[in-house]
Parts: sequence; structure tokens; C-alpha cells
Amino acid sequence: MSKGSSLTKKIKLFFSKLGPGLVTGASDDDPSGIATYTQAGAKFGTNLLWTAIVTYPLMVNIQEMCARVGIITGKGITGTIKSSYPKSILYILVLASFPAITLNIGADIAAMGAVGNLIIPQVAPFVFSIFFTLLLIFGIIYWSYTAIAKILKWLCLVLFCYLIIPFTTKTNWLDVIQGTFIPQFKFEKEYFIALVGILGTTISPYLFFWQANMEVEEKKHRKHIIVDKKLISDMQTDIKGGMLLTNVVFYFIILTSGTVLFKAGITDVETVEQAAQALKPLAGEMAYALFALGVIGTGLLAIPVLAGSLSYMFAEAFDWEEGLDKKFSEAKGFYFTMVISMLLGLAIHLTGVSPVKALYYSAVLYGITAPVLIGIILHIANNKKLMKHYVNTKKQNFFGFTTLLVMAACSGILLYLLF
Repeated sequence: MSKGSSLTKKIKLFFSKLGPGLVTGASDDDPSGIATYTQAGAKFGTNLLWTAIVTYPLMVNIQEMCARVGIITGKGITGTIKSSYPKSILYILVLASFPAITLNIGADIAAMGAVGNLIIPQVAPFVFSIFFTLLLIFGIIYWSYTAIAKILKWLCLVLFCYLIIPFTTKTNWLDVIQGTFIPQFKFEKEYFIALVGILGTTISPYLFFWQANMEVEEKKHRKHIIVDKKLISDMQTDIKGGMLLTNVVFYFIILTSGTVLFKAGITDVETVEQAAQALKPLAGEMAYALFALGVIGTGLLAIPVLAGSLSYMFAEAFDWEEGLDKKFSEAKGFYFTMVISMLLGLAIHLTGVSPVKALYYSAVLYGITAPVLIGIILHIANNKKLMKHYVNTKKQNFFGFTTLLVMAACSGILLYLLF
């Protein structure tokens, strides 16, 4: 066999292993992520590029734990807690997660409405938001999410435009190298808001629920599946690939906005028009349309994941029928939760908050609430009664506790600086 055909075979094998981790990774670069990374680059230039490197192993580790919990227990995070832990932990979990996830849904819907208005100014943003919300509700109830996700992932390819721009503009690559490998901390409120926002949008609680439940769904589809080292290894490959996609895009969005917006003196991104200007060196007057496609594509992909994570949480907490493969009549409570969460998100417009600010602060809220959930997941992943031979290794515990301490420390410092 030639080297070329051997490499092709390896690449095909790698992509064949990509599943829930790829969808999770793609949905992580949602409008909230785009806004957070754009804001970070605009405000601090290349100074926060190092976060894309540092967060990667932390993201992979926590998502792998969640996936392993789903595979071994046959339940999501909520179901596992309900069956094996005190109810008080279940209530803490729901109370910590529900507000942040609902705000994220609302912020994503608002952003999609705002970019729709960017393309067709004659139509109000609120009208676009209603349209996208109804489209999502219809699609989730009548179509398979996996089928929808396959289409939407192509729309998300627009995000790869961010990878090109730094090479087409005047970029100080020495600053880029320094920003990537030499962390520069600033003990100030704005810096820690950006840092906690980045941590919150990359290591998001809703992804923990989604990852575990998607592994459970996969296991149901592949009946009589045997849990062995190969299955765990394939799952780990899937997650590493999905999270790598997330972080490459995340790195280049910060780099692009740091190269274009920061240099142009646009250091506080208040509107979607300002965020779209990061794409102008590549797309010119088409920048707004390109940015809108990226936001709409990632929003349509991410909102079902956000709403779905809440639905799985409530379905497992109250013993409802669950699953995106089920019809509406078979899992009414599950689907009603998704619909209500999207309608609550739509009501965000009534607050009059800037979509970009809402996206940004939903990420910050995740950063503050995530340590609670990470602590619970770490306990589950080390529980021999639940996980049998598949409890955390020393390496997994090291990265897990590092994630917990880093997020808790950054959130603590931010709260101290705020209050």
C-alpha cells in the first residue's frame, strides 16, 4: 500500500469516528462564542490568544468525562445525579444551569434577528427573531436534528473565513507569537470579564449535558453495543476532533478582531455592525452578509443544542420520555421544554439589551456557574459504583481539578473586582 493511500485511509477512519463530539464542538462556536471572542480581540488585541491553547486540554477532558458518564451509566448527567445522589444536588444543578442556558438562547435569537436586519434593514430585528424561533420550533418537532445538523454544519464553514484574514492584512506576527505562548495578566475588571467570558463560552455547562445525552442516544441507536476500550477510544477521538475545530476557529476570531478592530480603535464592540467589520478586509462590502451567514448558521445549530440540553435535564429530573429521535406525541414534556425555553429566550428582546452585550454576559454567567457543575461531574467520574472500571485516571483528575480551580479562581477574582 502506498503512503498516499495509507494516509487517505487514516483520514477517512478519523472522520468516521466523529459524531456527537463534532456537533458539540461546532455548536460551541455559536453567536455567543463569536461575540465573546470578537469582544476579547477588539478590547485586548492579541493578548488573549493564549486562552485558545490553554483551554483545549481542559475542554477535551471535561467533555470526555461527560461522554464516559453517558456511555457507562446509560444516563445523562441529570439522570445519574437523580438516581445516585441527594435531591439537593439535583436542585443546585438545575438552579445553576437554567438561567445561563435560557439567557444564552435569548442572546443567540436576538443576535440572529440583528444580523437579519443587517441584510434587510426594512425588516425589524424582532420580526427576524420571531421567524427564526418559529422555524427552529417547527424544525425540531418535525425533522430529525441529526439531519438538520448535517446541513447546518456546512453553513458554519463561513467561520473559517476568520482563518484567512490575518494573512491578508498587516499582522505583527511577533505579537501573535507572544500573545499565543506568553500569558499577560491584567488585574483589572474588563480583563477578567473577557477571561471569564472566554472560559464560560468554551467550557459551557450546556455542553456537559448535551455530550452525555448524545452518547446515550448513540448507544440506543447501536443496539447491543459492548462497552470496551475501543468504544471509549473512538469517543475520545471524536471529542478531540470536535474541540480542536472549536478552538482553531476561536483562536482566529480573536486574532482577526485583534488585527482588524483593535488596530482600527474599535475596542468596545456594541453592535453586530461593529463585529462584522472584522471580516471587511476579506469580504469588503459583503462582510455584513458573510458575518450574518456565520451567526445564523451557528445559531440554528446551537439553539437546538442549548434547548435540548435543558429538555434532557428536565426529562431526566421528572422521568419524562426523552430523545430527539422520538415524535412530539411520544415525548411531549421533552419537546414542550424546548419550545418554552426558546419562547423565553425570544422574550429577551423586551429587555432592550444589546444582542452583543447579552451574548457576552451569558458567557460570563456560564464562567461563574460552571465550577459548581464541574465539581459534581468530577465526583461522578470517580464514583466506582457508577463508573466501574472506567473511573478517572490520575491524568484525567489532574486536568479536571485544574479546570475547576482555574474557573473558580477567575470567577472569584472577577466577583471581587466587580463588588
